[in-house]
Amino acid sequence: MSTTTPAVMPATKIHHHLDMAAGIDRRLIKAEMARVNSFNAKVAVVVTNLVGSMWCAYVFCLLALFSLPAVLSGFSVFSGVFPSALIKASIVALVAWIAQTFLQLVLLSVIMVGQQVQSLAADARSVQTEQNTASLLDGLNVATPGGITDAVVILLKAMGKTDEQIAAATAPAPPTEVTTTT
Repeated sequence: MSTTTPAVMPATKIHHHLDMAAGIDRRLIKAEMARVNSFNAKVAVVVTNLVGSMWCAYVFCLLALFSLPAVLSGFSVFSGVFPSALIKASIVALVAWIAQTFLQLVLLSVIMVGQQVQSLAADARSVQTEQNTASLLDGLNVATPGGITDAVVILLKAMGKTDEQIAAATAPAPPTEVTTTT
């Protein structure tokens, strides 16, 4: 019994993809902004791209940590450790309002609109890709005039083939019969 070692796949460099996921790419935002027309859609795309970045995650983390001293000072172990400015109830209330009210209620709807706009743009790109593929396949079809058949004729003429040889080489293959058993 012999065992075969699977072929080693070459290492795929993904660092540029990670950079795009972690940061804010202004060129990408500008390209997506050019695709949408209305003001609301433009705002939604910008907010979606900004909120979906690691920089926004860092800001949200700092916001959450800003109220941590006030919460920890409620425990006897941490009493008197933090300055009184950081443990005021107004800071906790402000952070709670920003996190619970503004971010959840406002950003949720804006991000949903931005994702819908991005989804529509992706659908349009998908349709364009399908049309491009169909036109390429049509050009490669030997039954399509002006496609690859013309290129084959030019090559055969350059090779010095006769018209009969060219006609035989470019004639469509007869359809194959498909038999089914029931």
